[in-house]
Amino acid sequence: MKTSIDCIPCFARQTLQAARFVTDDVREQEAITREALRVVADMDFDQPPPVIVQWLHRHLREITGSADPYRETKEQLNRLAFEMLPVLERRVEQTSDPLALAVRYAIAGNAIDLGAYAGTSTEELWASLDATLDQPFHGEVEALRSAAAAAKSILYLADNAGEIVFDRMLLKQLPAGRVTVAVRGGPVINDVTRRGAREVGIHQLAELVDNGSDAPGTLLSDCSPEFLERFHDADLIISKGQGNFETLSDVVAPIFFLFEVKCELASAHAGLPVGTRALLPSAHFEAWLPG
Repeated sequence: MKTSIDCIPCFARQTLQAARFVTDDVREQEAITREALRVVADMDFDQPPPVIVQWLHRHLREITGSADPYRETKEQLNRLAFEMLPVLERRVEQTSDPLALAVRYAIAGNAIDLGAYAGTSTEELWASLDATLDQPFHGEVEALRSAAAAAKSILYLADNAGEIVFDRMLLKQLPAGRVTVAVRGGPVINDVTRRGAREVGIHQLAELVDNGSDAPGTLLSDCSPEFLERFHDADLIISKGQGNFETLSDVVAPIFFLFEVKCELASAHAGLPVGTRALLPSAHFEAWLPG
């Protein structure tokens, strides 16, 4: 999925947002934003958006001297989501189809995205979760259920801090002992790393690894050999978030994408309206779909 000039406003907003995380000085914020946007102007737009965001945030970390501008925010998002978890887990346990509701909550958690949105309040997140059954949804849960039951090894590609808490409900519905959860190999925006995943106990539910990359997606060319071995050996890959969709949508692999369509570019690529919560199989898994 290639970058579009329509991505530029998001790049600019992310840059200013990160600058404000590390300094209150308006002149410094302006200087950081100007310099970062010069970098964007020279980037190759034939690459997926996460490639540009990766280099943008590397440059931001370099010029600000902050290794992880979003660290405190990520911790706050994890705490916020964890406070919500008991209510949501009870709902999943009491429903007639726990997997179906866990899938919807996992996708609803994808609203916690400082890359696509400026921020998410407690009220907005509760509204998103409470309305999850009424939101436009595209996908066949039965296809995922069949694929998970048949898979001997499942690779779960996590996305954001906070969101990773809601992934717990879906992880509990997958076959025990067969799942590996992969997180980012380094800080970028509010994407989850090993530290954040361990904070919410993911390592107690599944094997936890990182992909060796600090891109806000899964750029296979930038991932570690250890991660690539797991990726290519997996019988099923569950890919969370739009950034992972943007980087893996053209890859031939047994992937189910779980994400909210957040912009017109992703909408055009997925063939789904903005706002749709999608459980989208790669072409490799079309055989699982009914009919």
